[in-house]
Amino acid sequence: MNSDSVDSVEDLAARVDNEFASQRQSDEFKTVSLVVDSSRSGHPTLIVHVDGDGAGRLADRIEEFLVELGAHTQREYHSDTDIRVLATIE
Repeated sequence: MNSDSVDSVEDLAARVDNEFASQRQSDEFKTVSLVVDSSRSGHPTLIVHVDGDGAGRLADRIEEFLVELGAHTQREYHSDTDIRVLATIE
């Protein structure tokens, strides 16, 4: 991990929230939504839901940012405009 790495999924969510705040501040529609799923014992997962036009490019940027922070990522594609980036920290 690099010097910008994080120690918890909650810290990771806070960093993503800060970095992509402009996509999360819409009054009508949030392009980026964050959920921390703690249901899996020992491996909480940050779920970053990217929705709307340009979701693929934005998901690329978010995934790159997560990897730079030391997260392991995986994607779920529900459509071209509905993508989830899953991130865990070991």
